[in-house]
Amino acid sequence: MKQFLSVHNAGNMDSLIAEAMQVKQHPMANSELGRGKTLGLLFLNPSLRTRMSTQRAAYNLGMNVMVLNLDKDSWQIEFEDGAVMNSIKSEHIKEAAAVISQYCDVIGIRCFPGLVDREKDYTEQVLNSFIKYSTKPIISLESATRHPLQSFADMISIAETKTIARPKVVLTWAPHIKALPQAVPNSFAEWAIASGADVTIAQPEGYELETNFSNGATIEYDQAKALAGADYVYVKNWSSYNDYGAMPEVKGDWLLTAEKMALTNNARIMHCLPVRRNVELLDEMIDGPNSIIQLQAGNRVVAAQTVLQKILQSI
Repeated sequence: MKQFLSVHNAGNMDSLIAEAMQVKQHPMANSELGRGKTLGLLFLNPSLRTRMSTQRAAYNLGMNVMVLNLDKDSWQIEFEDGAVMNSIKSEHIKEAAAVISQYCDVIGIRCFPGLVDREKDYTEQVLNSFIKYSTKPIISLESATRHPLQSFADMISIAETKTIARPKVVLTWAPHIKALPQAVPNSFAEWAIASGADVTIAQPEGYELETNFSNGATIEYDQAKALAGADYVYVKNWSSYNDYGAMPEVKGDWLLTAEKMALTNNARIMHCLPVRRNVELLDEMIDGPNSIIQLQAGNRVVAAQTVLQKILQSI
């Protein structure tokens, strides 16, 4: 594995998940693999699980870790080629990526979308600039359009708990107080479809995902119909792709309840966290016996360690 940006870098998913299961069972088996290697983690946005899980994964492999909050601790970076840098941005990505590449053996970058300019966000300017100008492997710690480490952890969690070979997995939109990116739902849909699951995306009108991510899923605008017979229900808010970054008016109640869960096949409840309790998901859903939300969070270490292990084995 030379880089980890999406499901397209996963190779054979069954083999990748089998390797992750071995990592989970024997987390210190390759504790010498990363000795003398340094992981650089670059954050343009807040993080809890991604930062801590990736650091823990690196330590399990014997790596050194350097963390830099680019939005607070560094010079502001210019990403436009040919820019006349006579304003507040002091450093160009060409120099920044080249310098970081001299200090680190693997680089992780986290960069959210602005949710204003769809073309700019979906061309992944920040992530692709690091890929272009870095000389070391890049791991996406969440980008404008995807969150592959989260999605890999989600697939591990489903593989651990499923009771049938091809479960019905429902990704359902949920209420929120502000517009959120499409990265997690994009990525989850992409990975779940690639895993061979029976995937349904339940969403209000106006919240359709970009079709490159949802192709292969059943699209449903009736949440109750979507939930019928579900084995997994992944709850997540996202803003509009077509009316980019907007929150179109939603008719009906999209909050998951016990009554709605009764339509499922005693489904497992999933969420990537953080979650706004009793806005996006009820306490009884988060804390109830069907929740595997904490399992997903724990598997973030497993996912990151598996990816780092495969990258270290290739360099």
